[in-house]
Amino acid sequence: MIWKDYKAEIQEIKLPKIADLNVKLSILREDLIHSEISGNKYRKLKYNLIEAEKLGFKKLLTFGGAFSNHIAATAAAGKLYGFETIGIIRGEELENKINENATLRFAKQYGMQLYFISREEYRTKHELSFLEQLKSKFPNAYIVPEGGTNDLAIKGCKEILYNECFNYDYLGSAIGTCGTITGLIESSADHQTILGFPSLKGDFITKDIQELTSKNNFTIFNDYHFGGYGKVNEELINFINGFKHLNRIQLDPIYTGKMLFGIADLIKKNYFKNNSSILLVHTGGLQGIEGMNNFLRKKNKNIIE
Repeated sequence: MIWKDYKAEIQEIKLPKIADLNVKLSILREDLIHSEISGNKYRKLKYNLIEAEKLGFKKLLTFGGAFSNHIAATAAAGKLYGFETIGIIRGEELENKINENATLRFAKQYGMQLYFISREEYRTKHELSFLEQLKSKFPNAYIVPEGGTNDLAIKGCKEILYNECFNYDYLGSAIGTCGTITGLIESSADHQTILGFPSLKGDFITKDIQELTSKNNFTIFNDYHFGGYGKVNEELINFINGFKHLNRIQLDPIYTGKMLFGIADLIKKNYFKNNSSILLVHTGGLQGIEGMNNFLRKKNKNIIE
């Protein structure tokens, strides 16, 4: 099993409606390291699949929702590296709508077996009784948690940064299950502050991160989730489209779009000292845009260009 060691390209960027930046702003193009196992999903899956192979597993089992980047990436990684893949999907109503959903359609095309459960049952996925049922139903399957975050995922995310990345004062990342930002915190230099922008609504993220690392050089901004996971509005969509027009870089509406919006707002509020340098990690996730656009079209809303 060959996993390449990538050093993602660093690209300077501009922001919509901010003509004169008082900071140096760049983005780390993790989205470009693999066409189908994009960004942080490549990092999170790397050591999990190496471990699964080492232990003799031939199947991967994991969890996700209708537009999960993790589900899509696991299906692609399984096909590439010779694993059968099983996806436990949140929402029974989706079982008859696979072909209407770009993410689930992709996963199925890449050989993933999809099993749909109720949202109520899905909430018990961390409980021992539920996991034992899964192990009984799917014996000899290596279980990867939702979003891919565990110690092996953090190990992979620690490899995101390389020498040039340590020249920046701040490192920024969107947050889902905390694996990526924990890897960044663990591998960051002493002089750096990590800025986190959760996609989920709630104030629990700081506590979750503190359980994964002993370092405390991070700040979490809980004001840019736009109402919660998967929630967007016209202001965010317009920002994403404006950013793409300026930089020729596609952002996704769940993670990176909200992170960049948050950074732009902080710059407008003079949060950063003049001449500060900020490196933002583009964690991929672009496969979910098609599903979001289908939703927006049904609502007669502007779409992501």
